[in-house]
Amino acid sequence: MIFSTLPVILLGASVTNAALTYKGVDWSSVAVEEKAGVSYKTANGNAQPLERILASSGVNTVRQRVWVNPAGGDYNLAYNIALAKRAKSAGLGVYVDLHYSDTWADPGHQAIPAGWPTGIDDLSWKLYNYTLDVSNQFQDVGVQPTIISIGNEITAGLLWPTGRTSSWGNVARLLHSASAAVKDSRLNPKPKIMIHLDNGWNWSTQNNWYTNVLKQGTLVSSDFDMIGISFYPFYSSSATLSALKTSLTNLANGWGKDLVVAETDWPTSCPAPKTSFPSDARSIPYSAAGQATWIKDVANVVAGVKGGVGLFYWEPAWIHNANLGSSCADNCMFSHSGQALSSMSVFEQI
Repeated sequence: MIFSTLPVILLGASVTNAALTYKGVDWSSVAVEEKAGVSYKTANGNAQPLERILASSGVNTVRQRVWVNPAGGDYNLAYNIALAKRAKSAGLGVYVDLHYSDTWADPGHQAIPAGWPTGIDDLSWKLYNYTLDVSNQFQDVGVQPTIISIGNEITAGLLWPTGRTSSWGNVARLLHSASAAVKDSRLNPKPKIMIHLDNGWNWSTQNNWYTNVLKQGTLVSSDFDMIGISFYPFYSSSATLSALKTSLTNLANGWGKDLVVAETDWPTSCPAPKTSFPSDARSIPYSAAGQATWIKDVANVVAGVKGGVGLFYWEPAWIHNANLGSSCADNCMFSHSGQALSSMSVFEQI
């Protein structure tokens, strides 16, 4: 994301303990916000480092996006290693989200980093060596990620134009190279390797993608351990909880991988949504209480599916970009003053 069957009667239910293995948030922009003067606070108003607030709220893993050579340095490897060390010191696991670009990689953007080759042979080798180096550098500072995603929302492929899905063979080869690098790295223990697509509720999209990439024969099932999906309520009225359950169930039956909702959001303010919200979510209020309801409902779907192990909320603390790329005014779980909303405690319940 660039900022890119539960019965209806269960909406808002809080009695189910989803007991997910990975209960997380993407906190990629915390250092950017701190540099801008933000001081984070607990719901009681006590100033604390964000990682401490997250850990005390029930979060056990943080997600971090890594860009190759971004202008200004924000989100590069050094930036992320510093964040990961903070996370580890707070007892949090780290999920590394490799964008394989100098900037946003998402369904509409997957640009090859500047200076990287474009021919498939050289590009595959560059991708292998870059992924190997990133993995080894995390090991060298004593941080072993629990998850590494080889690409971000790669529904239309990665490293364009070479790795567009118009060339499935190239997509398969690139992903195999990235996976091999993680496995060949010095990381010990080895992380779970994830492939991550958007529109996780859309079974047709998911089925078409995995069927086509795996039939190439280059990327094999043992190259990845997890299937990650993005699931947002404000981009399509078809993104129902029941559609999510169907899609995840079919993914589990088809490929037998761990399943993670790698990105989701719910607004505290959405006065003029561009798209109608899904029918089975329209009773959920745009509020902190609504955020908690949404997270619990999505978590219950994930936990109710074979292999469903995790949920990550996308950038809840990026208060200077509160709409988080949506048409809703605010999807954060912190106020504009940096104070945690009551919804943060929901992670203790999933």
